[in-house]
Amino acid sequence: MELELAALPPLERYKLLIGLVIPRPIAWISTRSANGVANCAPFSFFNVFSEDPPLCVIGINPRSDGTLKHTLKNIRRTGEFVVNLVDEATANAMHISSYEFTEEESEFEKTGLTTAPAALVSHPRIAEAAASLECRVFRRIEVSATRELVLGEILLVHAREGIIDAQTKRISEQHYRPIGRLFANRYCTTRQRFNLPGELPV
Repeated sequence: MELELAALPPLERYKLLIGLVIPRPIAWISTRSANGVANCAPFSFFNVFSEDPPLCVIGINPRSDGTLKHTLKNIRRTGEFVVNLVDEATANAMHISSYEFTEEESEFEKTGLTTAPAALVSHPRIAEAAASLECRVFRRIEVSATRELVLGEILLVHAREGIIDAQTKRISEQHYRPIGRLFANRYCTTRQRFNLPGELPV
């Protein structure tokens, strides 16, 4: 089968791409609105792309009614945000927070999550998250009427005790159990892991 994407409607392109490019990490972004409501929402068009400078990239689309997502509105207003990383323990809360609540409703309250202060940015982080990345907007790119890319410079990393080795900065596979986004309401764990040979056979 060959599919030319230009010939497909956007919804079919979306279903095709999110079904093929899996698993995807989840940026669980926390911000605070202008009237003080703590907000958090998951985005799976996300990854890190650079270490010098340390950058992450998130693709954000509008809400189902075509209006601006509260997360993007808060990012545009402040130039800051926090990316919280999702693990097995917080997966259900993350999924609930994907519901389109009104701007006056806090996803923290709806999911039973706790706000924690960030060190360098004005928005809260999710206290229960396995790790959190405090970010400042590096660049915003409006790629279409329905998609904006936000490049964030990662300023500071918070991590749950035991996840990062203080000496080597290696991540503990035992203590960090992230989940990945597949498609629709499907997710996956990273429990089955394997090594490949360090050298190619002659």
